[in-house]
Amino acid sequence: MGGELVQIREAEVADLGAIFEIYNHEVENTVSTFDTEPRDPDADADWLAVREARYPVLVALRAGELLGWGAISQWSPRGAYARTAEVSVYVDGRHRNQGVGRELLEALIERAPAGGIAVLLARVAGDNPASIALHESLGFSLIGVQRRSGEKFGRVLDVALLDLHLDDP
Repeated sequence: MGGELVQIREAEVADLGAIFEIYNHEVENTVSTFDTEPRDPDADADWLAVREARYPVLVALRAGELLGWGAISQWSPRGAYARTAEVSVYVDGRHRNQGVGRELLEALIERAPAGGIAVLLARVAGDNPASIALHESLGFSLIGVQRRSGEKFGRVLDVALLDLHLDDP
């Protein structure tokens, strides 16, 4: 808003309250995550500490306010998948459609190769054409749909799976 710049930085323990507030809204009110239990900043305080450095959590701030966050997470514990990771971005509802999600996703894409990540995957649940369009605008391709693979709030949901190959020639 008002041309103020968004700052992207590594998440800190002090950010957990705001991160979980944004995430818990999605857990309790939307299908953007299939988690059904909210996170607690006290009980889940080690969430940041136990992450490998190759799987960063980034936050977006404007004038000191945390607007959203994003993370690169392990796709699978199986060794052959080490080059593949999943990306997730969550933006506070008051700050959507302002480019915050794009800035977070761009920063995650930029950081992934430093962690040895060559393929990023994104799962988009339910009917969310805006999220699919954002990912596609940054080079992700729709590779399939996991049909009827989730159920939340009494709805059976499809999940779109998108990928981005960072090591394509």
